[in-house]
Amino acid sequence: MAVSYLIADTYYPNYLSAFYERHPRALRAGYSDSLRELLAQGFGTADFYSRNLRALGCEASDIVANDEILQSKWAKEHGVRFGPPPTLRRLMSHVPYTRRRVQTREHLSPLLAAQVRAMRPDVLFFQNLSWCEPALIKRVRSSVGLIVGQIASPPPDRRYLEGCDLILTSFPHYVERFRSMGIDSEYFRIGFEPTVVDRLTPLPDRYGAVFVGAFEDVHAEGTVLLEKVAGEVGLDVWGYGIDNVDAGSPLRQKYHGEAWGLDMYNVFCSSRIVINRHSSAAENFANNMRLYEATGVGAFLITDEKDNLGELFEVGSEIETYRDADELVDKVRYYLAHDDEREKIARAGQERTLRDHTYLQRMKELEQIIEAYS
Repeated sequence: MAVSYLIADTYYPNYLSAFYERHPRALRAGYSDSLRELLAQGFGTADFYSRNLRALGCEASDIVANDEILQSKWAKEHGVRFGPPPTLRRLMSHVPYTRRRVQTREHLSPLLAAQVRAMRPDVLFFQNLSWCEPALIKRVRSSVGLIVGQIASPPPDRRYLEGCDLILTSFPHYVERFRSMGIDSEYFRIGFEPTVVDRLTPLPDRYGAVFVGAFEDVHAEGTVLLEKVAGEVGLDVWGYGIDNVDAGSPLRQKYHGEAWGLDMYNVFCSSRIVINRHSSAAENFANNMRLYEATGVGAFLITDEKDNLGELFEVGSEIETYRDADELVDKVRYYLAHDDEREKIARAGQERTLRDHTYLQRMKELEQIIEAYS
């Protein structure tokens, strides 16, 4: 019998605002069509888990738990009471609605619980462990077989971790830490969805070195490093949290706003060099999505040196690394001037990702893990 998965994800509120501004028809459409259009934008892991699980013969569905517009549609279509139902007129004034009225997890989690009880999945998979709150787990425990959480960031309070039967993490150093707490945990890497390549639209501008990411306290050291690159070589920048960067920072000189999903992938495939850096939570291990997103679309990736990078890519022939800001500046300058070497490494990096790091391969690994814990 096929295993059924319900994947509960959350999206950044700023991204949801931008989505409804750019796709107003998603406001008018029913729940399924709106969800399909949202997932098609390639934000985060989008439908990369569910589509590949279905390809393996499983049943799999997605929920964006913190999208009140989308969740309200599900509630209305299924006769579930969910506060005052938003009118079409209110939804059409979506700019102030999505920016000024971001609902809390406590407000929306009962609706997620109703969806879980209606679908009764074998596996409830949380992409955001901060939603794995005790009250929600209590509501859904009898309606699911296995509760799994995924984490690649600083962990929430222990009570959120203990709500899961299993925690998967792309941080190798987290596995033993969770196990020492009496929580089952397995190493599970991030990947790339190859169908993204077929949907790329290269930008009219060809960029040199680029960075797409966040500018927050957890990335403070990385921001200083990027400022050195921007000041000495030049760097085009996209991301959120730019208000955390000093007004006189060179990062602001070529700041282009936020780039999510397909927009981000298009930036990568239109750039000569993609710079990556990990948050402090990664410690000495490489794990983040950018490793696979950049190489997957054929971009040349240069990332911070980590102990386990050799397990993921061949350093020097599939990707490049740096140990400090000076080395990063030197390598960016060198590879901008040596097209043949850069393009050869970029091709090899893409071949490696498409061979070893796709979400289809990851879902095969997930099936094996779930079978062992079921």
